[in-house]
Amino acid sequence: MPFDYCDDISSIGQKIVQSERLLNYMNTAFTQKGTTNSTATKTGFAFILVTSLFFLWGFSNNLNPILIPHLKKSFTLTTTQSTLIDSAVYIAYFLMALPAGYVMKRFGYKIGIITGLIFFSLGAFLFIPAANTQSYTFFLFALFVIACGLGFLETAANPYAAALGPHETSTQRLNLAQSFNGLAAALAPVIGARVILTKGYSDDQLAAMTEDARRVALASEASSVKTPYFILGAVLLVIAIAFALTKLPKIQYKEGKDKSKSILHAFKNKHLTWAVIAQFFYVGAQVCVFSLFVLYATKSANITEVKAADFLGACGIAFLIGRFLGTFLMQYIKPNRLLTIYAVINTLLCIVAISAHGMITVYAVILICFFMSIMFPTIFALGISDLGGDTEYGSSLLIMSIVGGAILPRIFGLISDGTGDIQLGYVVPLVCFVIVAYFGWRGYKIINAVDIRKEPVNMV
Repeated sequence: MPFDYCDDISSIGQKIVQSERLLNYMNTAFTQKGTTNSTATKTGFAFILVTSLFFLWGFSNNLNPILIPHLKKSFTLTTTQSTLIDSAVYIAYFLMALPAGYVMKRFGYKIGIITGLIFFSLGAFLFIPAANTQSYTFFLFALFVIACGLGFLETAANPYAAALGPHETSTQRLNLAQSFNGLAAALAPVIGARVILTKGYSDDQLAAMTEDARRVALASEASSVKTPYFILGAVLLVIAIAFALTKLPKIQYKEGKDKSKSILHAFKNKHLTWAVIAQFFYVGAQVCVFSLFVLYATKSANITEVKAADFLGACGIAFLIGRFLGTFLMQYIKPNRLLTIYAVINTLLCIVAISAHGMITVYAVILICFFMSIMFPTIFALGISDLGGDTEYGSSLLIMSIVGGAILPRIFGLISDGTGDIQLGYVVPLVCFVIVAYFGWRGYKIINAVDIRKEPVNMV
């Protein structure tokens, strides 16, 4: 067979071209894999960093049930007056949610988080002059400033955590992040009781003192808040610096035709409207249960404040376990269905909390905390689902609905003071859980939603 140089050269050329194509394909594949791994790593680190915020605001909020009996004694308050602590906190949430949404829409989630941490830290430091001046109003102002920071953090962190990954698992992801809020709920009362509820003077001892001596004694007890809140403020400043120095994935939304025009435009999403209503009543119920637990348990089960605080820690543990178990169960049960089941169970447990006596009332409330665990993140995730350009405003509205924590505990307190029976106050959480059950049954359904999917892209 004659040797054909032309054919041979042509064959070699074709092989060279094929080799170049293979090398280019491999290079592209490795580059894409490296980029994917890098993005996954950055997204994972961002999720961890943001999750730490859930623990921090959970710790702060769950010190309030310790502050209520502490300041109630120091300033000789009624139950209704002591609920002003919750009112100061949750009114701040209401007032700051819209500014927080605007900051996020204008400057991004990262700036919103840093702003929240600065407010949070400043409010913690204000506890020092509040204790020095022995002013209840000053304490309320310090709590208001803290809550301004929490309003920014929750408005930013909840949708950010939900968006850091596949759209289909956003509810589970938010429940996982919120689980660390549950961990804080378990630790804060136990730690706070031993630092803040220090052994002080009895009512009889205070009654036997002169006015000046009583003022000095109460000032000494009130000063126990200074050290823990100073440490908290310092830690928050460090975390704010860490966020400032860290690049976070920037969340962008592919918007449909209905681009957000105003906060009223967000209300066109009926499921968001129902989520706002459900969140208002849920947060009101949660604050009634947690913040008034020490006062409730000392009356219904006749136990000491410190022992009641330990059981409040058990409530936090039940809340934590409920979050992790709820996140697991959502792999098999739809989130809205699980929300409905839990809300119905809590309605029945509220009846026990109202009518029973002794330690069974404490155990019933601990179970209520277990079944409350998934409610906030599930309502939030279902509420902002498929909002597109309305997501920031939707998040703001859901955080504004937290004002339920300022209003409903006041009604709880009025019922308790008016009847002389704190157990009857549990009528308020009972009604709240009925409304949450309705949201999980019907209100969650998406109508007139913007068709989008959320994916983290590029970096700030």
